[in-house]
Amino acid sequence: MPSQPAPQGAESCRSEGEKAFLKSPSMRRVLSVRDYIRTWPLKPEAKLMYECFAEFWGTMMIAVFGVGSVNTAIAVGAHSDLWHVAMIWGFGVSLAIYCTASVSGAHLNPAVSLAFAMFRGSQFPWSKLGWYWLAQMAGGVAGGAMNFLIFFPYIGRQERLERLEDPGFSRGGGGSEISAMVFGEYYPAPDWVRGNELEGEDASKLVSTLGALCVEAWGTGILMFVIMALTDDKQKVLIHKEMVPFMIGFTVAVLIGCYAPLTQAGWNPARDFGPRLVAAMAGWGKIAIPGPRNGFWVYILGPMLGAPLGAFAYVMTIEPGLRMAQ
Repeated sequence: MPSQPAPQGAESCRSEGEKAFLKSPSMRRVLSVRDYIRTWPLKPEAKLMYECFAEFWGTMMIAVFGVGSVNTAIAVGAHSDLWHVAMIWGFGVSLAIYCTASVSGAHLNPAVSLAFAMFRGSQFPWSKLGWYWLAQMAGGVAGGAMNFLIFFPYIGRQERLERLEDPGFSRGGGGSEISAMVFGEYYPAPDWVRGNELEGEDASKLVSTLGALCVEAWGTGILMFVIMALTDDKQKVLIHKEMVPFMIGFTVAVLIGCYAPLTQAGWNPARDFGPRLVAAMAGWGKIAIPGPRNGFWVYILGPMLGAPLGAFAYVMTIEPGLRMAQ
């Protein structure tokens, strides 16, 4: 897009110093870079690159807003209940979709990309799947790293408070999932266990590994079912689709409100494994990967099973009805 001409008289209003600066070699280099970016050749083969940029930034935003809200709740103690966290998660997902959907479709989730490749191959071919996964995982790592850089003083403070109650407490040691949960996820949620465990009870056994896998698959399946419905061109409820990102975010918030105490409500391998890698490198070690119950894979396999099942349920039970209605 050509630059707008300066208003009449603007040139005469500039001081001699400003005119000299605008003509200086350094400013000419800045302007040449700007013009180069503006005229960047948008070749067809570059389209996938920009789609991956969008997936990277969108997934990073989900980690920054969503996982960041968990940091604010657990490490800072700023949220009074689960619904506060759930709403921030939901709005964060919505904002990420609004920012990136027009470029990449805003999958922002490896499980969603897999389901689209399986059931909407005309819109999302298999050849893009690996690249989307790579961009999404990189976004999750970047978001987790950003949260660590922002919140590490509060995480350190939380750990010092833990040591006042338990002198043997250490990052990466038994029980440190209470601080590691601000990156990856655990079942049941460590903060729920601490606040609700009865005397003599081992509340961590209330959710088995198989149970956590099923919850993650079920929740991701519901999310994918809703995504398929909201983005279906045959649907007449949301004709212009402007509210689709908000409704998807609201679905995430509702699911978190229902299931976060059980598994922390992951629904997204990039959201979990990316920040979990950061935690593993930041001192949590085996508490992060493979986790105290060797269950980190639950948050990868569960969504990867659930999203295709949710899409399959929609395609088999709702899409035929839409075709008949038309």
